[in-house]
Amino acid sequence: MTKVVPVPEGLEVDVVVSPLFEENCYLVRVAGSRTAVVIDPGLDAESVAELVTSRQLEVAAILNTHGHADHIAGNEFLKRCWPGAELVIGRDDANKLTDPIANLSAPFGVSLISPPADRQVVGGEELAYGPLRLLVQATPGHSRGHVVFSTEPTTSPAAIFGGDVLFRESVGRTDFPDGDAAALATSIRSVLYTCPDDTIVYPGHGPPTTVGHEKRANPFVPGAL
Repeated sequence: MTKVVPVPEGLEVDVVVSPLFEENCYLVRVAGSRTAVVIDPGLDAESVAELVTSRQLEVAAILNTHGHADHIAGNEFLKRCWPGAELVIGRDDANKLTDPIANLSAPFGVSLISPPADRQVVGGEELAYGPLRLLVQATPGHSRGHVVFSTEPTTSPAAIFGGDVLFRESVGRTDFPDGDAAALATSIRSVLYTCPDDTIVYPGHGPPTTVGHEKRANPFVPGAL
């Protein structure tokens, strides 16, 4: 299912919501550019590929915020469609791509694996695909190697593709083997809450939100200590 979401000036964003886990996959590009990236392809990669084709785009990269199965399930299909697309994930989550136990698919009776990463990133790295520029920021807590991808300061307002760190008035789970509630709260406060209040957060599940709204209304990680 494809949804319409608010978009910063100069950016184009489509979201495909996968079944089962209602996971959000984002198709992102600079307005007017045919070079796109796919962020967190879930369990409906066919719909993502159809959307890319209908928009007459070329996928330059597949970006994973983390390695849980519902966020990497479409990697293999999209790599078959666009073999030259760079598969990117945080260095400390790269093992999850090829380990069904670590990516949490095995407990559901499915041994899901992805192709290995073409590039393992750490916080502070910059990614460039055509005119699109993204900053990688480390946000451990939901998983050890979780990262987010930010357009700051190249769009107005800035946008953060945040995976399972911060949701609208909620936060990502921390009861997985490498989850850490204290680390998650630190990531939210030090990485997301330091962004301008109008920064749009595109989460891995649920509707978009803004940094300002979460600082005021998030009951799990309030904006002020």
